[in-house]
Amino acid sequence: MVTATTTDAAPRRKSRAGSQQTNRPLTGFLLVLPSAVIVLLLFLVPLVVLLFMSFQDWPLLGSPTPNGFSNYAAIGGNQVFLGAIGFTLLYTLLATVVIFGVSFVLVAISNSPRRGARFYRTAFFLPYVVGTAAAALIWYAGVNDQIGVVNEILNRLGIAAGNFGFLDTPGKALFTTLTLVVWKFVGFQVMVLLVGLQSVPAELYEAARTDGASTMQRLRYITMPFLRPTLALLFILSITGSLLAFDQFLVLTKGGPDNSTITLVYAIYNEAFQSLNLGTAAALSVALLVALVLLNGIQLLVLRNREKA
Repeated sequence: MVTATTTDAAPRRKSRAGSQQTNRPLTGFLLVLPSAVIVLLLFLVPLVVLLFMSFQDWPLLGSPTPNGFSNYAAIGGNQVFLGAIGFTLLYTLLATVVIFGVSFVLVAISNSPRRGARFYRTAFFLPYVVGTAAAALIWYAGVNDQIGVVNEILNRLGIAAGNFGFLDTPGKALFTTLTLVVWKFVGFQVMVLLVGLQSVPAELYEAARTDGASTMQRLRYITMPFLRPTLALLFILSITGSLLAFDQFLVLTKGGPDNSTITLVYAIYNEAFQSLNLGTAAALSVALLVALVLLNGIQLLVLRNREKA
């Protein structure tokens, strides 16, 4: 009897194991389904609509009519968009370099074991919590010529007489926007770099000090190799975010003076809601999307080759 019971139990175990293995793909599918639906509704469907619009002559207040590749052919003659390419690239370069430079200095301050380091970390990260449009409004309240607090401070300190005109010239407008962007986003990079630094084993630094390695040698041969994936991530996020800049320029400069601070996204916005041409705006959006995909692909390819080397 005991032998028979044991013999009968083995197929039951196998059938249960088989049913569990059969249910695993279904369980995984059900877990992924909500995210898949969100991606479908919020990305794939709008992308298909965008592609359809890009082949239409679609005024904002009229009915669409097909026009083939005319919207794409007209990109080369869109002087506002071509000017926005140059300005956006300049802004991306400056913002990336400045934010990385400032974040390295702040990481050195907040990563030290001295008293108050936690306060510095919190203070650096707090501006990142504020929305970009809200931060730009705060900045505008400080630098505008009528009631700007910064103008009043500069006058009292004797640095400037009258209004400084933070947004009066292209150079000043770009500088003012860069100060906002650094204040707003540098805290995020500081936190990510701190996490990367704390993942470096302390034993490596102790062994390097024992062997007489200098600070620069420890930075080059220990810190930087461990931080390479983190720096790659921040580099991609910084470039992509800068190329898609919009809120800060809409609130602070409104594209001025003389359309000198119009970014790529701002140019697309003007084409859609100022010129009332949704078809051309859709074609510009597709061109920007393709450029971003290619740029990020090149960055990832270069970073992978460096890691293999």
